[in-house]
Amino acid sequence: MGRTYFVEEAVGQYLSDLGTKVKPYVTGLLIGQCSPQRDYVIRAVRTPPKEEQKESNIGPSNLASLDEEWITTHASQVVSRMLPGGLLVLGVFIIVTPELSKDSQNALRKLIFSVEKSLTKRRLWKPAEEEVSDRAALQICSSTKKVVCRTYDVQDPKSSAKPADWKYQSALSASWLVLGCTINVNIHIPLLATSLNHDLEKNTKNGLNRWSKQIEDSVFLINGQVRDNETELLEGQKKSRGNTQSSTQLSDVKVLAQLSQGSSCRSTATVQVCSGSINLRGSVKCRAYVHNNKPKVKEAVQALKRDIINTLSDRCEILFEDLIINEGPHKKNFEREYHVLPQRLFVPLAGSSVMLSDYKFGDETTGEIQERFVEMLDQSVQAEDIHIAEEINTGKYCVQE
Repeated sequence: MGRTYFVEEAVGQYLSDLGTKVKPYVTGLLIGQCSPQRDYVIRAVRTPPKEEQKESNIGPSNLASLDEEWITTHASQVVSRMLPGGLLVLGVFIIVTPELSKDSQNALRKLIFSVEKSLTKRRLWKPAEEEVSDRAALQICSSTKKVVCRTYDVQDPKSSAKPADWKYQSALSASWLVLGCTINVNIHIPLLATSLNHDLEKNTKNGLNRWSKQIEDSVFLINGQVRDNETELLEGQKKSRGNTQSSTQLSDVKVLAQLSQGSSCRSTATVQVCSGSINLRGSVKCRAYVHNNKPKVKEAVQALKRDIINTLSDRCEILFEDLIINEGPHKKNFEREYHVLPQRLFVPLAGSSVMLSDYKFGDETTGEIQERFVEMLDQSVQAEDIHIAEEINTGKYCVQE
């Protein structure tokens, strides 16, 4: 039996509108959440057109010219900047003219595995054994509007297509549950003397990798309580009739890091010659969203853990990209430098309790943020809807000799 995708009605309208605008085909991402029983699609986002396509509004003439690298880069940027905990790329879609329908499934299969490979490279966490690894390949005919949904298991390179149900539903994410926390960060990362030119990006990633394991092993208090992983997140909470606000309230989470891993996880101390260090200090805001169909505590905690790990890793990655753009890739003088990590902000998704995220540096304007949402998520954002989550000096990246 195949998987079932419950899809926000607005997604159907978006895909229908998209099919009338771009010819002969358009590709994009499906964004939502997996659960053991079913998957939820709350957003579809087309692949941004390249500069030469923006004026003509005409895409490549055939599927052989499909730009796989451009599509996977878009997916990586959406995941690293725009998606809070709990949301992921559930698959890809293609809207094609009848003449190209025959070849589109092969193109979709190739894209699904390419996107997943790109996203896996940058993760600092490993998927759980029981985690859903099926991803959707959605094909829509621009003339007949016929929808064909299949899935592929991205953990199996030889996976064959399985049929899946695609069902539209109104107000799908209107009352999702949200968990939030503030994490105080103080990470010290040594720079080995043997590290060529202080390979900052590599050293930072190694340090964050060690830190991410501490987050994975931490104890999470939900509204002040330790909850059993297998219990329902809403267990013991009363819903008032006719009021969905009670189910969308933010649950406050505290993260308690373990001071000791116990005798079974002893490690041997080593002495290494270092020529400097990196210090990551500050407070970061983290947030995760969970569907409201009897979610378990472990689903919510897992989503929040990943947001904590991702948000710090993503900020460092964005900072490095900014340094390369502004100071060049060969800059070697990093003596006692301080850099402010980008702030996090949240923007509401229309008709939903879910908010999408982004990051901004202090000198970025509201207009630049709005442009990025249009380019990355094909979404217009009003200035008053941009909610800055943190103070400007909450995250600092310090390199010192």
